[in-house]
Amino acid sequence: MRNVTPDSLTDLLLSLSGPDTDPRVQEVLSALVRHLHDFAKEVGLTHAEWRKGLEMLTRAGEISDSERNEFVLFSDVLGLSSLVDMINSPKGCTNSSVLGPFHILGAPNLPVGGDMIGDNVGPQVVVQGHVRDQSGAPIKGAVIELWQTADNGLYSGQDPSQADYNLRISMTTGADGRYALSTIRPAPYPVPSDGPAGDILKATGRHAWRPSHLHFIVQAPGFRTLVTEVFPSDDPYLDQDAVFGVRSDLVMEYKPGDRAALPADIAARERLADGFSVVDFDFVLPPA
Repeated sequence: MRNVTPDSLTDLLLSLSGPDTDPRVQEVLSALVRHLHDFAKEVGLTHAEWRKGLEMLTRAGEISDSERNEFVLFSDVLGLSSLVDMINSPKGCTNSSVLGPFHILGAPNLPVGGDMIGDNVGPQVVVQGHVRDQSGAPIKGAVIELWQTADNGLYSGQDPSQADYNLRISMTTGADGRYALSTIRPAPYPVPSDGPAGDILKATGRHAWRPSHLHFIVQAPGFRTLVTEVFPSDDPYLDQDAVFGVRSDLVMEYKPGDRAALPADIAARERLADGFSVVDFDFVLPPA
């Protein structure tokens, strides 16, 4: 190794992999190393810039916890999360979109038609639809996780004034594949900009705002898990999403609600405020 040069280092490093290295690990790691080394050579990376990058990663680790993952936020604002989503979204199925840094496991179960509004303020909405396979048949037993911001643009776990698991639920579809619940409209919000991911936005003159959205994870035996978001068509940040999560098939419409037209199992139907909205949105899952 005493004669290693900038031109020989990459191949030398990759040649050190042992014979039992998993082929996919070798493929991914080799490409990562080549692109990383090419990047350093292309920009003539200085020691100060290299140290700054390591400091940013260290800060990301320090700021991350069970309720905020700065590494996910890095991936989001650099477009990597959305690129991976688009690469892996099968045609003819609902597109995936970014998980985001605020998902929390263990959301409480809510029956189909249940009320998630509770004591939350904000415009009220009934969200409903079906989970189907690619042939259009309903999927029984699909488990849907939904989480969203409150009217102040903050998630529970991020906002001390909100109860644990506020505006977070899990729901299981019946034989008809249907889900339905009442909630409030989520608000647009800026992604956290007090950490190293925010430093990138500030350094490049980018805003941190996301359009309002509902997060979903949809899982069913025999089908690929879907992680996605659904966005309203009238949001001012729809075409300016800081993390590139919007897709045309993930845009929903808030339509004027009619209490008399609501299904009988909507638990909050008689308590919904005048002017409430209805969203109809179906999910299509590909086979596993």
